[in-house]
Amino acid sequence: MRLPSFLDRLLGHPFQTFIFAGKYLAFTHLFLEYGYSANPAEGPSMLPTFEVLGEYILISKRHALGRGVEVGDLVVYNIPTKKGNGIKRILGLPGDYVMLQSPETSNKAMIQVPQGHCWIVGDNLPASRDSRLFGPVPLALIKGKVIGRIKPFHFQWIENPLKKVEEAS
Repeated sequence: MRLPSFLDRLLGHPFQTFIFAGKYLAFTHLFLEYGYSANPAEGPSMLPTFEVLGEYILISKRHALGRGVEVGDLVVYNIPTKKGNGIKRILGLPGDYVMLQSPETSNKAMIQVPQGHCWIVGDNLPASRDSRLFGPVPLALIKGKVIGRIKPFHFQWIENPLKKVEEAS
């Protein structure tokens, strides 16, 4: 049985349709796996940067495994102590010294971030489970860098609030 001409033109040859679908799926996989993705930002640990509910973040996966991240950047990472992802700010990179002090303690000890690790904290320290709890995070757990905030009818780029010393003066 022959298809009507408009369906024949729309679907084309079945092999061509199969090739087109394969290309589309391959491109989508590569884009989402190695390009960009949008995920919800939930929880109080990043207040006031992100609201507790209702915001999505745009993630650049070019920065996976800690490639090109700097102190002050927001990153998405695999939480080392439980299954799931988190959003935190990088406070120290390999070789940096960070203070262990938190609002709950008077500990003023410092630690040097080991090679291949970073020190991450939430913007809302009292509500954040971060490197103060589980120590330096391996750069291999970094899934990407947060580059944008998505709200209904609004998009905002997120930039690192810290400036290099040369740029500030």
